[in-house]
Formats: sequence, structure tokens, C-alpha cells
Amino acid sequence: MRFCIVMRNIDGNLGDACENRRGRVTMSDTAGPSRRREETRRRLLEAAAEVFAEVGMDAASVEVICDRAGFTRGAFYSNFASKDELFFALVGLVAQERVRSVADRVAALEADGALDMTGGNVVEVVSRVLEIGPEDRLGVLLFNEIRIHALRAPELAAAYLEQDTAILDSVARLVDDIVAGKDIRFRLEPRAVARLLMTVWESTSVRGVMAGLPPAELARHTGEELGRVAAALIER
Repeated sequence: MRFCIVMRNIDGNLGDACENRRGRVTMSDTAGPSRRREETRRRLLEAAAEVFAEVGMDAASVEVICDRAGFTRGAFYSNFASKDELFFALVGLVAQERVRSVADRVAALEADGALDMTGGNVVEVVSRVLEIGPEDRLGVLLFNEIRIHALRAPELAAAYLEQDTAILDSVARLVDDIVAGKDIRFRLEPRAVARLLMTVWESTSVRGVMAGLPPAELARHTGEELGRVAAALIER
């Protein structure tokens, strides 16, 4: 299982966090201290994302996170004052990744010309933007772990609601693009359509993970549910 996190380096370049958890460090050992420090933080965050998703924040110990990342406790505490601080850093990265994922899918559809369509494939487009990928099971688990803690921590709740709004805006823009200049009309305004689709996506993905659906079946089931809702929202 690969859990991807993207971080921006001090020099402004984007670093890819998608190698295996015990894979070789991609940055050279001759890199400066700042570069190596960012690589350490990234690997700790990647390991924490996996561990939090697997066992929850409360059961996840610093020792387990360090072992998963291949570092000592000293390396952990030179980057994070506590597990809570690491968790808050991870929340920000997960929020950025969710927003980026939706925006990238919309951009890809635009580049493919998939938004130049008739009502026949509206359902397919919506499903593709919000589809569950093969590696999204851990993402569903992690995001719901974040949601649970957001219910208890006001400062975390603010961050959660901010990223939720950003994703809602991205999906609402997609709905606008679908109907712009086309003979398609939804029964509700774009933001309300986006909220309904997101609610169905979240509920269906959670139920699918609880039911133990394999990745391919989870993706298919979620897409079908989204398709039914999208079809019901289109005026005939």
C-alpha cells in the first residue's frame, strides 16, 4: 500500500511522497540539512497517515510511527513537539491533497474534452471526478479519523470545515461547467448539487469500506450511487 503526500521543499520544488514506506530516500545524502529535514518530516507524515488510518490516532504511538518511517524517536521530536502537532500537520496536507485531487480530475476532463457533452454522459463525468481509486481505502479511514477528532477540537474543526468548503467549491465549479452553454439543467443550484453529491460520496465510501468491499467493487459501487443521484437531479 502506498499513501501519497506532496510537500513543497524550501526551494519551492514539489517533492513526491509516493515511494514505499521503507523505500530508499529519493533525495541525495549530499543534500543540505534543510532538504534532509523535509525528507524526514515527509516520511514521518506518510507513516503517520498509514498508522492513524489503520489503528486510529489514540492507539497510534510515536514508537510505531517511527518504526514505520524507519526513524528514531529523536528524529521524531526534532520535527514535531508531539503526536498532536504531527496530526495537525497531517490534517493540512490531507485537506490540500483532497482539493488538489478534485481540481486535477476536473482539469483532466477539460483537457480530454469530456465537458463538451450532452446530457447522456453527465453521470459518467460526475462519477469520474468523485470516483474512489484503488488506494483510497486508507484515505477514507484517515479522513474519518480526522472528522472524529474535529468534532472534539474547535481548532481542528475550523481546518476541516475550510477544506470541506474548498472541495465543495471545486465540485460546484464542475457542475457550472457541465451546464454552461449546454442543454442541461439541474433541479437545484450548483452548490446544492455539489453538496448532495459529496454527501452521497462520503456516505457510500464509508459504507463500502465497512462492508469490506475490494477496491474495484468499492469504486464501481460508489460510481453507481453517484450516477443515480446525478441522474435524479437532471431535469428531463
